[in-house]
Amino acid sequence: MPETVTITDNRTGRSVEAPIVNGGVDAKAWSDVLPGVWFLDPGYMTTASAQSAITELDGENGILRYRGYPIEQLAEHSTYLEVCYLLLHGDLPTKDQLETWVHDVTYHTFLHENMRRRFMDGFHHDAHPMGMMVSALAALSTFYPEAKNIEDPQNRNIQINRLISKTPTIAAMAYRASIGMPFVYPDNSLNYTENFLSMMWRVAEPHYEPDPVLAKALDVLLILHADHEQNCSTTAMRVIGSSHADPFSAVAGATAALYGPRHGGANEAVIHMLTEIGSYENIPAFIESVKGGSDRLMGFGHRVYKAYDPRARIVKAHADEVFKVTGKSPLLDIALKLEEIALSDDYFKSRNLYPNVDFYTGLIYQAMKFPMDMFTVLFAIGRMPGWLAHWQESLEQNSKISRPRQVYMGPSVRDYVAVGDR
Repeated sequence: MPETVTITDNRTGRSVEAPIVNGGVDAKAWSDVLPGVWFLDPGYMTTASAQSAITELDGENGILRYRGYPIEQLAEHSTYLEVCYLLLHGDLPTKDQLETWVHDVTYHTFLHENMRRRFMDGFHHDAHPMGMMVSALAALSTFYPEAKNIEDPQNRNIQINRLISKTPTIAAMAYRASIGMPFVYPDNSLNYTENFLSMMWRVAEPHYEPDPVLAKALDVLLILHADHEQNCSTTAMRVIGSSHADPFSAVAGATAALYGPRHGGANEAVIHMLTEIGSYENIPAFIESVKGGSDRLMGFGHRVYKAYDPRARIVKAHADEVFKVTGKSPLLDIALKLEEIALSDDYFKSRNLYPNVDFYTGLIYQAMKFPMDMFTVLFAIGRMPGWLAHWQESLEQNSKISRPRQVYMGPSVRDYVAVGDR
């Protein structure tokens, strides 16, 4: 028996029965029986804005899958570039497809010299790397005007390749510019994450060789950030893309959404929290202040997950490997104790305050010597394939331009009064 739901307008007695398909109900059924009445849903808490085959997220059971593949399997066996291919093309690549894809990404990492010499030099000496990142991504649209031809699938693929390839270069360039260090050119003998670390940290070495444990950990973190369904920045990407803006402009908008501290700043907030707690002995008092409402437990809980974030377990396991190389963070003992309390205390359990992916990522980034200003930039590098996959999917679906309605709360009609009589 098909699942349906019935809505009745008690003013008129009219009813409509609508099928429930894949956990959703077509809103047109409601508009047929309730013309001119809008469903008010601030923050889109209960609204599905798109149909997508990219990421499955079951927050009740702590499940995250890319194109059907469990995140745990991808993090263990895959590489970031292989996951990029999966998100963008729908299937894991064959050996030949992967070799071609990695080659194409590797040899498009360079930027136009005008970007480095003129554009990046125009920022103030202490500009935030994320602000530079937003601006630089938007500027790429002026270097590649053909990107506006979004109807051509082959042309779209070229722009997608450029964005996956050049984003780490822009990120490293923004960081180096923000601290007054000279730009390091890409090294195509290194893999994706190794190359990024080289552009970040190389000083005078003829050839920079990143620690393989740190490069692997960063690769896994990028996989975990690659997509997460209809979050704020991904929704921004689809909304901007619905106007048929070029992908560079749309990505700049998505990156700007990520720049906001309520979206991309969670792992930085965790570091601030742990630093403010200061020592193991201060934890009980902090927990009581959280319960009393005067403090917040950062890195715990999630709008979607009502169980343990599956990405957090993976991050925690890699944190142990990173700390073997870098030395243990002095904040780690505080973090472990907070997690222990949150998982055993009924106050936190009843509120589904389980650790999320941001709880340990900041500690790893800090151990790898990334400044906190770069945390959100790293997030943007990881999320790039997800944004582009959604942008491409939206175009392939021939989605309508986004145009939500509103419930008007202002004054009714008023007559104009001349300025002297007000």
